[in-house]
Amino acid sequence: MPNPTQQQVSHCHVMAKPSSSVCNIDCTYCFYLEKENLYPERKHNWKMSEETLELYIKQQIEAQDSDIVDFAWQGGEPTLMGLDFFKKAVAIQKQYKKHRHINNAFQTNAILLNDEWCEFFKREDFLVGVSIDGPAELHDAYRVNRAGRPTHDKVMAGIAFLKKYKVEFNTLTVVNDQNAKYPEKVYDFLVGIGSKHLQFIPLVERQSAEITADGLQLIDPDFGHQASVTPWSVSPQHYGNFLNRIFDHWITKDVGRIYVNMFDTTLATWCGQPAGLCIFSPTCGHAFALESNGDLYNCDHYVYPEHRLGNIHSQSIRELNLSDQANTFGLNKRDKLTTQCQQCDFRFACHGGCPKHRFHTSKTGQPGHNYFCEGYEAYFKHTAPYMQMMRDLIMHGRPVSEIMLHLHRQRSEIQQQAVGRNAPCPCGSGKKYKRCCG
Repeated sequence: MPNPTQQQVSHCHVMAKPSSSVCNIDCTYCFYLEKENLYPERKHNWKMSEETLELYIKQQIEAQDSDIVDFAWQGGEPTLMGLDFFKKAVAIQKQYKKHRHINNAFQTNAILLNDEWCEFFKREDFLVGVSIDGPAELHDAYRVNRAGRPTHDKVMAGIAFLKKYKVEFNTLTVVNDQNAKYPEKVYDFLVGIGSKHLQFIPLVERQSAEITADGLQLIDPDFGHQASVTPWSVSPQHYGNFLNRIFDHWITKDVGRIYVNMFDTTLATWCGQPAGLCIFSPTCGHAFALESNGDLYNCDHYVYPEHRLGNIHSQSIRELNLSDQANTFGLNKRDKLTTQCQQCDFRFACHGGCPKHRFHTSKTGQPGHNYFCEGYEAYFKHTAPYMQMMRDLIMHGRPVSEIMLHLHRQRSEIQQQAVGRNAPCPCGSGKKYKRCCG
């Protein structure tokens, strides 16, 4: 008989990796490339079979109790599967969907995109996410091909194809030790290339002193032996500063026009709504990663043998979603919060962050604290007054974009107090302040 927690779980998210960890570039910071060591027999047989594909689609539809079913395709690099694979996937979705509405999200480095791919994405209404870390000098710091050569120009060529066919796309930017130094530069570049939905993913990985028995060197937070944070990881302070400076840039000119995942999910929690990002939900455990052979793992960031739930060839996604292992993993996020987290003023918006990042110690020395805590706290404190203002606008049925007008008026009043109306305008125009910026 299912327990009460199981009865509440009526959906799940699955990130499918049909190409496994195989990719056409060799990003220095990629945590997934070494996962090939978990499946050494598949070095020459890495593609998801049509049998596994059909089983996945059928089970993913059956696992949902809602009328909307989401499919997420990632890698490695999913375009390496070839376009015919995804044409087959769409055909299978139509075969099994019945009354359901199907959404497809496709994460790619964009290098192999061409007319055929983008015509398909447009026709089948795929939402495409492009991995790009900013302008060339920042992107190419880590996102290089196997010969160590830059990839930025090829990514931009892929984006040009998306624009040509008017394919909806967003950008996913990994915030690392390099691009974190230039927040406004990164933001302006992404907006400039046409991205209206920006995702910023903070990078932190720990590297063990020795390769584990499973052949992995980038380890999970429960690893009990000697390990160190990789040099390409972003520090908590730099990540908090990165978010705050982009927020200050965004709040004055782009509210309601450009959407940043971090800002959207923070505002949602201020309005009493569920967080849009799993890392800020009270619990987790139902956003899985599917390997190309059908193995299902607790999470994309937990593809380790001890977090393998099972294989969809022997158990359905719905059964695995309701399993004790999946539920316990999700509840541990809430139940293992440090005392510092439990007493934090921003617990409602953060909930301790991603369990993958809980390898730090709290201020009182308690283990299991989030590495990014200092950066998150700085961000939540900095944005709190603005979040309150936007929440109040929503409560009064007003568009949140009105905050920009309000802030502009505030600044004008401050300037008027500091500069006489008949004094020269501080902008340097040579006019009186009252006939210029005033």
